Amino acid sequence: MGTATQVLLVGLLLLAAGLPVQAARVDASQHQAFWLWAGVTPQPVLAQASTLYVLQGQIDGPRRAGDPPARMQAQNPATPRLSKDIELWVVYRAHTLDWNEEVFALLLSQLQRWQRSGNRVSGVQIDFDAQTLRLDRYAAFLEDLRQRLPQQYRLSITGLLDWAGNADPAALNRLAGVVDEVVMQTYQGRHSIVGYQRYLPSIARLQLPFRIGLIQNGEWQAPDYLQSSPWFRGYVVFLLNPSEPATDTPATRH
Repeated sequence: MGTATQVLLVGLLLLAAGLPVQAARVDASQHQAFWLWAGVTPQPVLAQASTLYVLQGQIDGPRRAGDPPARMQAQNPATPRLSKDIELWVVYRAHTLDWNEEVFALLLSQLQRWQRSGNRVSGVQIDFDAQTLRLDRYAAFLEDLRQRLPQQYRLSITGLLDWAGNADPAALNRLAGVVDEVVMQTYQGRHSIVGYQRYLPSIARLQLPFRIGLIQNGEWQAPDYLQSSPWFRGYVVFLLNPSEPATDTPATRH
């Protein structure tokens, strides 16, 4: 009996016994959309990328009295020219929603700089950990940002698993009228979230375009029903350096 046949039989026996089958690890080579974060060395797998989410800046709130309400720190000061076949999303990690006009102006100028460099800029993605009970405030911020963006740019956001299970449907529907996609993250820091599976049925019922965010080498087992959602747009893999593999121990979020 071959090895593949033995593995299949073991899986069938586990299912028959009602025992969980171990989830596979996320193999970046099986995907074509990636997050490229500050400090992460480009990998050969990027040669097959069709979509890249590149961190450009981080927006922080005031640290001391008298500081401006928000300021942007550059995370990727260089503006490389990518292949025209690659769809580019310029990403901003936000720790505050109290942006001033300077931050908005800088964001727009950076988008235009990427565009002038010959890149195929699809739009901007905001990576912000909005509390589930405060999604209305986040939606209002996104509505304002949407109005400021030139029409040729789309708007993407990352989403927390808790939104799918516990958010007010009206708040989620409000997001649907503003953003072009939401990437629901199944990981935190450098590890897959324990029990992510229980949120997936609610995610599959979302009424707005969504992707699933995975961590390279993390745990993932795709349910069959996910592919049947008309709103599902595929996966995005958060790349790691070889020296920092995905772990099972909670860590600080990216």
